[in-house]
Amino acid sequence: MELDLEGAYADRAYPILASLVTPRPIALVTTLGPDGVVNAAPFSLFNVLGAEPPIVAFAPGDRDDGTPKDTARNIRIGHEFVVNLVDENIAENMNRCAAALPYGVSELQSAGFTTVASSLVKPPRLAESPVSLECTEWGTLQIGENRVVIGVVKRVHLRDELFDTEKARVRSEHLHLIGRMASPHWYCRTRDRFEMIRPA
Repeated sequence: MELDLEGAYADRAYPILASLVTPRPIALVTTLGPDGVVNAAPFSLFNVLGAEPPIVAFAPGDRDDGTPKDTARNIRIGHEFVVNLVDENIAENMNRCAAALPYGVSELQSAGFTTVASSLVKPPRLAESPVSLECTEWGTLQIGENRVVIGVVKRVHLRDELFDTEKARVRSEHLHLIGRMASPHWYCRTRDRFEMIRPA
């Protein structure tokens, strides 16, 4: 079967691709509004894209009325954000942050999150997240109706048990992130893993 995403299935591109390209990591992004209000919003169109410099990217869409979501507006103003990764323990909290609230209203209290000051950027990180990435905006690309924010990761905060300081390696067996699956409501756990040694 062949699906033409420029023709007959153009209006179904998002649910089709979001149900096929899985699992996707989730970025729970915190930003700071001009009035000092902290915004927290989840994005599954997200990933790490490079290491020299270390960059991540995510795609914040628009509201139904066509205006940019709070995250995009705040990054346009402040050029900084924090990506908080989502594990099983905070999955429900993250989901509450997806509620559509008026601009300038923080999701943190209703979602049950607390903030911790970041080291370099103004937006805070989330204390409950196992990993937080402090980022500065490298640039934002507008590709058709898509907005892609690219950030340079300046600092990584992670729980002590997640990092082996002697080997400078992440103990991934202790990191139980969730992934985004089929649109609109499906997720997965990442506990079921297997190893394949890359050929020499």
